[in-house]
Amino acid sequence: MKVVYFTHSLASCWNHGNAHFLRGVMRELMARGHRVEAWEPAGAWSRANLVADHGEAGLSAYHQAYPELSSRRFHSPLDVDEALDGADLVIVHEWNDPSLVAAIGRARARGRFTLLFHDTHHRAVSDPDAMQAFDLSHYDGVLAFGETLAAVYRRWGWGDRVFVWHEAADIRLFHPPVHEQVREGLVWIGNWGEGERAAELERFLFAPSSATGLGLDLYGVRYPEAARRTLARYEVRYHGWLANAAAPQVFARHLATVHVPRRFYVETLPGIPTIRVFEALACGIPLVSAPWTDSEGLFDVGRDFLMVRSGSEMAEALRAIKSDTDLRRALSAAGLAAIHARHTCAHRVDDLMTVLNRLGVDARTPTMEIAQ
Repeated sequence: MKVVYFTHSLASCWNHGNAHFLRGVMRELMARGHRVEAWEPAGAWSRANLVADHGEAGLSAYHQAYPELSSRRFHSPLDVDEALDGADLVIVHEWNDPSLVAAIGRARARGRFTLLFHDTHHRAVSDPDAMQAFDLSHYDGVLAFGETLAAVYRRWGWGDRVFVWHEAADIRLFHPPVHEQVREGLVWIGNWGEGERAAELERFLFAPSSATGLGLDLYGVRYPEAARRTLARYEVRYHGWLANAAAPQVFARHLATVHVPRRFYVETLPGIPTIRVFEALACGIPLVSAPWTDSEGLFDVGRDFLMVRSGSEMAEALRAIKSDTDLRRALSAAGLAAIHARHTCAHRVDDLMTVLNRLGVDARTPTMEIAQ
């Protein structure tokens, strides 16, 4: 089948985590013989910021890691009918312009493809008016990246046409190193954003890393001057942006990493880990997490990774990982096994096929149509 995906950006992962997952899913679809095409706006803020900071060379890690992938950049207004020519399945990410989302919906009303809306953000609860402004009246279903987000769409009337589609790791890229090397200290890969987890980062990451003497390497963007002063106070080594394709090599040099969820995913949308949890575990690095509720039972908490309730517990867990080789090995093996058993991009493509079947679509046929 021909799959067309409208993304904010496939080429740039600058403050754009959906690119991680999309790259893995597209590569898996292609490996199964499907034709895949991605479209992204020419003025996408993620790519614009990446190129402004690093030039076109900032895209080289993506091109080297994913030589089979490409995207078509467009200027508005897009000729939607031309872009959708021959499509069997169309997926539109929520970080697209509402006018484009609506235009694709109108094309669905006169076409024969299956159309899904893909939501991987907290805006449904943090900015519901913006999300409800999207015209999804002609969409066949919604893909939500967690059950609590799916529940929001059910309250908005989507019923059994909203489907949970968690993110996952692309294990063709994210895997343990072939040859182990010396590992030292902690690493954290994450963006500052709007500062919505500033207190949590200090409590669960900066202060414990300093207290344990492990040292912390930090990669990410959107750190304002005040945040950088905080990093300096805790002697955090700040490296700026890291291409997601380079993350496995960075994980391979460190003893452990930490997960500090954004406040919305603790208080309002519990049960949704970010993709970096999947990617870290896929690389076999021990992980310690600040508190969140694994309400969907995605992991065996305490076995696949450690979870703590306070900064002092974080420091204690990090000291244990630092001193206990067996603990590090056990966490690495269990986390990796969990990813391979349930959380790869291949699993998510299987899930996507299940969604299509539930919508009455035979994904094996050249032209798919919702069963009447």
